[in-house]
Amino acid sequence: MAPLLVITGPPGAGKTTVARSVAQTFDKSALVEGDAFFGFLSSGAIAPWLPEAHDQNDSVIRVAASAAGQFASAGYVTIFDGIVGPWFLQTFAVATGLDALHYAVLMPSIETCVKRVATRVDHGFTDEAATRHMFGEFESAAIEPRHVLTEPPDHLDGVVRQVLSDFEEGLLLYRVRA
Repeated sequence: MAPLLVITGPPGAGKTTVARSVAQTFDKSALVEGDAFFGFLSSGAIAPWLPEAHDQNDSVIRVAASAAGQFASAGYVTIFDGIVGPWFLQTFAVATGLDALHYAVLMPSIETCVKRVATRVDHGFTDEAATRHMFGEFESAAIEPRHVLTEPPDHLDGVVRQVLSDFEEGLLLYRVRA
């Protein structure tokens, strides 16, 4: 069994870039991209940030978590890159089948997130209003401060070092409640 590290935050927080770099630091790792699971919906998909998407999001979160848990169970240090808000953390954690996971929330400023989303290349999500909405959801959620990297360093290497340091020290540990 290997650990599972969830790297999350609002759109534009840097999840994908950080998750890729973190995954590369391990000899045996799996990078599970949460957005890919929404791509499996072939018809009837609802934009995930809309209130009416709750049941859809619940299903997608459970399926993605199960996949991530299977990689960790198989001995791969697993990095999950995707939006797992605290409102879905327990659902995600239970669906992994693991006893614990590590949870890191990247929270740069709203201006940083909006700018990154607006200047993305080869990414399907560019909605500023939805970015602001999801940022607000994370900002107002009850998250233990030890899980949140507020205003992470500007340089990728600094963010990766911080995430890895907090991970290795056990600061990001989240135990699954029965």
